[in-house]
Amino acid sequence: MIRRRLTALLLVLGAVLTVPGTAGQAHAAGYRYWSFWQSGGAAWAYATQGPATARPADGTVDGYRFSVSADSQDSAKPRTAPSFSELCADTPAKPGTKRVGVVVDFGTGADAPSGERPPSTPASGCAVVPSDATSAEALAAVAKPLRYNSDALLCAISGYPRTGCGEQVSSGDPAPAGSGTSSPSAGRSAGASEGDASDEGPSVGLFAGVAAVLALGGAAFWQSRRRG
Repeated sequence: MIRRRLTALLLVLGAVLTVPGTAGQAHAAGYRYWSFWQSGGAAWAYATQGPATARPADGTVDGYRFSVSADSQDSAKPRTAPSFSELCADTPAKPGTKRVGVVVDFGTGADAPSGERPPSTPASGCAVVPSDATSAEALAAVAKPLRYNSDALLCAISGYPRTGCGEQVSSGDPAPAGSGTSSPSAGRSAGASEGDASDEGPSVGLFAGVAAVLALGGAAFWQSRRRG
């Protein structure tokens, strides 16, 4: 009799441990936004500052890519190589100014908001700006109009997209470009916050269920000892 009770309790414990959605929840949340990249050579690197505060040096290249992604780990890079020599080949240096290559990648139709298409005309170019200018000023020199939200976060380049700013993508929209699990970093090119910690690890209910089963199992064991 005692053995049958212990077996039943173990089966209950196994059921608690395998309830869908209670252990290791880490579902991804995608966001549609402009990511910001920088390069001083041949490869893109995700920017550590937003365009409003970054101050690129003469001879560097800033890149922007519109896509659906979760964070810097899976964010899509601009598909055009960061070639300063090509972007600014016909732009001579001038005292008191700097030349910043700007690459704007409007992304794919799959990442476009509902009812919109990425512009077919490139907005890339060579910005000639004051030596202390920010990346945002360099971008404005080659790709107006720009749109920002109330938190001064970049929402649109050359008028694209017409609406929205770092909005979360619903289940019916395109999936994130990679497999990240948190939203884009705030203060760069999107306004979404980091992923909710409640989505990570076992839930409180799981531990409570396990504790209850173990307690019942212990009581049954001691009862069998006393009767023995």
